[in-house]
Amino acid sequence: MTAVAEPAAADAPVVPAVSYQSLFEARWPHLTNPHVRALAWLLEAPDLLDPASPHWQGRIATLGAISPATQEWLNALECDPSPLEAALGSKHYSRLGLYAEKLMAFYFAEQGQLYAHGLQVRADRTDTIGEFDFLLHEGEQLVHIEFATKFYLLDGAGNLNGLIGPNLADTLGLKMRKIFDKQLSLSQHPVAQALLPQPVARTQALVKGWLFYPDGVQPMPGISQQHCHGFWMTQTQAAQTLPPQHYAVLPRLQWLAPLKTAAANGMGREALLAAITGQQVPVMIVALQEKGEWLIEERRGFIVPDGWRAQAAQRRHDGVLPA
Repeated sequence: MTAVAEPAAADAPVVPAVSYQSLFEARWPHLTNPHVRALAWLLEAPDLLDPASPHWQGRIATLGAISPATQEWLNALECDPSPLEAALGSKHYSRLGLYAEKLMAFYFAEQGQLYAHGLQVRADRTDTIGEFDFLLHEGEQLVHIEFATKFYLLDGAGNLNGLIGPNLADTLGLKMRKIFDKQLSLSQHPVAQALLPQPVARTQALVKGWLFYPDGVQPMPGISQQHCHGFWMTQTQAAQTLPPQHYAVLPRLQWLAPLKTAAANGMGREALLAAITGQQVPVMIVALQEKGEWLIEERRGFIVPDGWRAQAAQRRHDGVLPA
């Protein structure tokens, strides 16, 4: 049975010379179903935060390496994705985080680990104290895992508050403080304890995602050296520097796994620039390489409005984001 592993001390990993997208395609060339690809990415992608870093004091979970049995299970889902599609249901997911949670709930349930997903803790009918993302069986123990998929752009100092959400609503530092100070302490609340069949043995955060940089990756404490990453640039910079090749604009629910799409779904440089010019919000794009009947993601990045950086500075000045 696969379990969420506790962090273990380890030597600092070596950043691979090739892109994560290339590694993913080499390992999973046969995965074409978008939901199966997204699930494979969630299970295999490098942790965004380094579980072994003293920065996190053991509060970051990791799934560890995919087992051969899990690999075979994912291959079987590619051949017959109906169990996964049934678990996702027919509803349209407007929130990427909820979609990712549903994928992970399916996995934990299939592994026989899932005790509860999205269990709300209420003081009364109108007062919600909090919600457990995942409560998992780990042997005879019960483990609480807070799960997040996050996407941040580096703007400013090389620290966690310099990593800002594309919508300028939060930073990675703010997000992790909220998880640690509020969400991971939920099992200590008397109302929560009354709901559970036994005390929670461990509480940790499992964080996946991509970070985006304007001038190349900048190492910083607590971030996995092997994390998934891309670039960001302004609309003006995109018009000046993006080379001619195949591109696609990624809708939010496709932000997880590297894109693999039919050759007919790509667009050229000029069509891409026409699609992003004048956009008032950051847009995620992928550069694609043609391989037979498929277009395979080569790299990805955010194209932001020319005033995005000034807006970020203003939000810092106003106290909405930490300086």
